[in-house]
Amino acid sequence: MLIVDGHEDIAWNILTFGRDPSRSVGETRALEKDTQIPVHTGQALLGWPQWVAGRVGVVFATLFAAPIRRKVGPWESMCYRDLNEARALYLASLDAYKRLTTVHADRFQLVGNRRALDEVLATWEQPAPAMPRLGLVLLMEGGDGLQDLAELETWHAQGLRILGPAWTGSRYAGGTHEPGPLTADGRRLLQAMAELGLALDLSHMTEEGQRQALDVYPGVILASHSNAQALLEGSPTPERHLTDAVVRGLAERDGVIGLVLYNAFLLGGWKPQDGREAVTLDRVCAQVDYICQLTGSARHVALGSDFDGGVGLHKIPAGLDSVADLRLIGDALAVRGYSPHDVEAILGGNWLSLLHRLLPEN
Repeated sequence: MLIVDGHEDIAWNILTFGRDPSRSVGETRALEKDTQIPVHTGQALLGWPQWVAGRVGVVFATLFAAPIRRKVGPWESMCYRDLNEARALYLASLDAYKRLTTVHADRFQLVGNRRALDEVLATWEQPAPAMPRLGLVLLMEGGDGLQDLAELETWHAQGLRILGPAWTGSRYAGGTHEPGPLTADGRRLLQAMAELGLALDLSHMTEEGQRQALDVYPGVILASHSNAQALLEGSPTPERHLTDAVVRGLAERDGVIGLVLYNAFLLGGWKPQDGREAVTLDRVCAQVDYICQLTGSARHVALGSDFDGGVGLHKIPAGLDSVADLRLIGDALAVRGYSPHDVEAILGGNWLSLLHRLLPEN
């Protein structure tokens, strides 16, 4: 069974903290032991040996920077004041992935078409592959990386395949903490994305914008890292989660929802002082159950961990130590009666089916 994770902030960690994803999680934690990094973002969850041990073969790797108004501390370097700075930071993320896949070409590979995806999958075909590769599908989180729509074609040529118009509010759409609909610029963005064949990521958009996008966007739609709002009573950011109407809308469009493994997005009202033991894998399974029941099948739910995007070890469910342990979610689902076929779909197959619809042949 191969696992696909729909949201990991790899470049952000490289550029913000100097983390090296080719190292093991243990090495990274040891190097950061006497620093402020674990205070700011938590102990690392991503590392090459852990991806391999967990048979995590493909991830949606983010290009991300935040507007300066959302800066949380002086340590946060990936923040921009205007669109020029935003563009530079998003390009720096792209360059980080290019360096990673050049320096460690035997371990990491950019995936922009089905040929590259098939190449990556072939390296995992043996039960204990000697030289597997982690496939990176580029996802732009927040549309401010685009100075104008004319740049979208260049980003697509560089390998961008998924775009979420908003993180917080943007000129394209309302987002987390900053409500609003899809704007006129947002509608033009969606039209340009559809012409190029990009996938639309609804995560972080407001419900109003999500429902508008579901109505007008003709291409592949997903929510890379979002959970069901109905199970999160007491959440301080209810707009960050998906309403039943949006979950159903995604299913009707054959979309996929990647579940976030952040305790506050699994148990409404959870706070770090409650301890990670307050949240178990049962909470993850409850999210899976809810979406499967609401949509009538296991075809529309997957994983979108958001690991190392401010979600470190102290903020994930008890029983998980790193990305290597995503497979344990499958074990928990099996105990609940999920069939091997459905477990395989949830852990990776649903994302792979979406990628085969999304990616060009070459």
